[in-house]
Amino acid sequence: MADTIPAEFIVLDERFRYCDGDFVVERLHTGARKTEGPAYFPAGRYLVWSDIPNDRMLRWDETTGAVGVFRHGSGYANGNTVDRQGRLITCEQGNRRVTRTEHDGSVTVLVDRYQGRRLNSPNDVAVRADGTIWFTDPPYGITGDYEGNQAESELDGACYVFRLDPATGDLSVVADDFCRPNGLAFSPDEQRLYIADTRQEPSHIRVFDVTADGRLTGGAVFGTCDAGRFDGLRVDAVGRVWAAAWDGVHCFATDGTLIGKLLLPESVANLTFGGPKLNHLFITAGTSVYTLRVTFNGARYPDAPPH
Repeated sequence: MADTIPAEFIVLDERFRYCDGDFVVERLHTGARKTEGPAYFPAGRYLVWSDIPNDRMLRWDETTGAVGVFRHGSGYANGNTVDRQGRLITCEQGNRRVTRTEHDGSVTVLVDRYQGRRLNSPNDVAVRADGTIWFTDPPYGITGDYEGNQAESELDGACYVFRLDPATGDLSVVADDFCRPNGLAFSPDEQRLYIADTRQEPSHIRVFDVTADGRLTGGAVFGTCDAGRFDGLRVDAVGRVWAAAWDGVHCFATDGTLIGKLLLPESVANLTFGGPKLNHLFITAGTSVYTLRVTFNGARYPDAPPH
């Protein structure tokens, strides 16, 4: 049976009053070096996440509770997500590329270069209904050998946010004024994109409007971090933004007000919603993975348009 700790929700605004869930938080697994990138697969009822310094990905089976190695030699994988066809999309920091794991287990390299130069180290990723893949590219995987392979940036030190169209292979920069772009998530209608800037002082989240042709406009600061730095982001069904921080998970209303927190004993790196109703919250934090059933639901994004 999984270890449990009391669930500690902190209400900072009345709009958070009914955002809670189980009385306890389960720890599904511990003993990693640095957990990241949780991705839930509803068809198989399992969760995959990264253990970056150990260069592996782990898998938890919801039906049995068993945890095993999903992939060893993961390219120091960091962020992961699932596309509309149920395929795993992975940011491989060490290999400096974004990949797709096909249904037969083979790995397809989606992108590893911009204008002929190697990417820094893709960090986190989101997929839009039109099939485009949006990812951040800070240098964490090349600044040393702990989370990747030490190397020089080939992008002149720039840390871009990219949009990739897998159908055409076109890779474009959608934001170029971040210090260290990190977690990103779309609003439920995919008309807005939230992006965390981890190393900007103070660490904050910016919000952009997404144009019909896939560009970003705006970019105002949406919310700032009062406990360390922001990392991964997710959005729930009513548009609230849930952000990984050093003391737990922070919840922002759609107007940018910090309305509540879920406190955890380890620094949170990322999170995702899972389960048939998207009301099962999975959190990667420090050496562990935590979970609890909650009273709200993750965003259900538009289906991919027919081909």
